[in-house]
Amino acid sequence: MKTSQAGKNFIQQFEGLRLEAYQCPAGKWTIGFGNTQIGDRLVEADDKITLSEADDLFEIALIPYERKVLQKVSTPLNQNQFDALVSHTYNTGGSDILFALINQGAKESEIRQWMETSHITGNGAVLNGLIRRRKAESELYFKAM
Repeated sequence: MKTSQAGKNFIQQFEGLRLEAYQCPAGKWTIGFGNTQIGDRLVEADDKITLSEADDLFEIALIPYERKVLQKVSTPLNQNQFDALVSHTYNTGGSDILFALINQGAKESEIRQWMETSHITGNGAVLNGLIRRRKAESELYFKAM
C-alpha cells in the first residue's frame, strides 16, 4: 500500500512548504515539507532548495513512514486509514500505543480520543496547529471510503 495523492496533499497541507531552512517548534532545522534531512545529512541553517527538490525530498521521506505503518499495523486498512496513519507517523515518528489500539480492535471512540489528544505539543507547549492536525487525521481515519 502507498500513500494516495490525496494523502500526500493532506500531509503537505499540514507541513507547509519552506524552501529555506527554518527551525520548527521542536527546534530542529527543517526544509521543504517538514524534512529534517537532505539526503544523508541534517538540514543546516543556510540550506535552500527548489520546489522540485522539495517534492523529491518529500517522496523519499514518505517511504520509511509507509513501511512503518505497514509493519506495525496487522489489521486491514482502507486508503483513508493508511493515509491518516502515514500522516501521523510522518509528523510524530509513529506511536506503538496507536498501532496497538488499532491492532486490538479498540472502539472508534477510544482511537479518536487517543489520536486527538496525543502528540499535540512542541517543546512542552500545546500547539493549535497540532491540535488541528490530530483532529483532521482522526477524521480522515474514520472517513467512509
